[in-house]
Amino acid sequence: MSEILTTIISIIYLLGVPLSVVLLSRRWSFINKISPMMVLYCIGLIIGNIGILNSSSINICNWAGNISVPIAIPLMLMSCNFGKWSTKIAVKAFLTGLISVIIVIVGGFFIFNPMSSATGISNDDFAKISASMAGIYTGGIPNIGPISQSVSLPNNLYLLVTSYDLIVTGIYLLFVIFCGKRVVRYFLPKHISTSHSSLTQYFETDNHKALFGKERWRGSVGAIAAALAIAAISYCISLLIPSSNSTAVLILALTTLSLGISFFKPLRAIEQSFDLGLYCVYVFCFSIANMVNINDINLIDNIFILYYIFFTIFGSIVLQILFGKIFNLDGDTVLVSSISLINSPPFVPLVAATLGNKDVVLTGIGVGLMGYAIANYLGIGIYHLLTNICL
Repeated sequence: MSEILTTIISIIYLLGVPLSVVLLSRRWSFINKISPMMVLYCIGLIIGNIGILNSSSINICNWAGNISVPIAIPLMLMSCNFGKWSTKIAVKAFLTGLISVIIVIVGGFFIFNPMSSATGISNDDFAKISASMAGIYTGGIPNIGPISQSVSLPNNLYLLVTSYDLIVTGIYLLFVIFCGKRVVRYFLPKHISTSHSSLTQYFETDNHKALFGKERWRGSVGAIAAALAIAAISYCISLLIPSSNSTAVLILALTTLSLGISFFKPLRAIEQSFDLGLYCVYVFCFSIANMVNINDINLIDNIFILYYIFFTIFGSIVLQILFGKIFNLDGDTVLVSSISLINSPPFVPLVAATLGNKDVVLTGIGVGLMGYAIANYLGIGIYHLLTNICL
């Protein structure tokens, strides 16, 4: 009986704390400023390291982390209106941004690999770090969950990457807000208004109103049911593959089926599906934080990961500016594309406001949508590329 009670309490804890943080973020704006994910990391680390969670609770944390990602992917992708994303400028901005990220991640792998070996991190684990970074900086922090699972990134390295990511992306956002406009417009021409295809995709920023609207529960139930169906089908597909590759196949099947269902208009019209998916990502991150022993985390000894992330983020914008010169992209488009890939699409309106240019919002969001779609493929692909090179 005590085992059942422990299970119930653990599930309420893992689902309730992220929900409470999201609700509180609507009342207290500072939570959004520091990120609900950061708040959940801190809470999870504290609770997980004060000794009140027993082995049963830890197992439930592991279960919650494993189940939340397959549900999050369909929810986050099914509402994307990819059918209307046909703007030529957005395509060029996305491709140049994508190529820039790939170049700096692969190049950084070889630059910082000697440092990782010196700290006892194997080539295979460092390739997993690179794969996770590829997912983060093309699709956003939500993609680290699927990719880290598919390549089996150890929990301590997961926390290192996400912790350093919060530091460097925060610095990058400050750079973009205070210096980015002057830098990109110095090297690239100003934006010239053109007619853009309409993107009807609804993008909730940080207030999560779409998740908790009083009359939205029917749509939420439909979205969750569709996500569960996709997860079940993907799981069945993964069972057909040898166990060593089953997780990667599961993630890729989830992504492919989710993209396919996004063309079904009734599901795409459910505005709150993205926020429900983001909530599942919060549950995943919170679950992982509860399982990490902080004594195993040494930020100082692994400072090279911070250097690697810094090199990736700032190196990618340098390359994007260079490609912008070559392919005749304006500075505003390059900057919003970069922030959409590095920090995720919800930051696009903020940067557009800093630029004083509303025209680039649609392009920035379009780039981010394609980043969400391709990030899982790219991360897994880079992992296999780097491991094959190092063998």
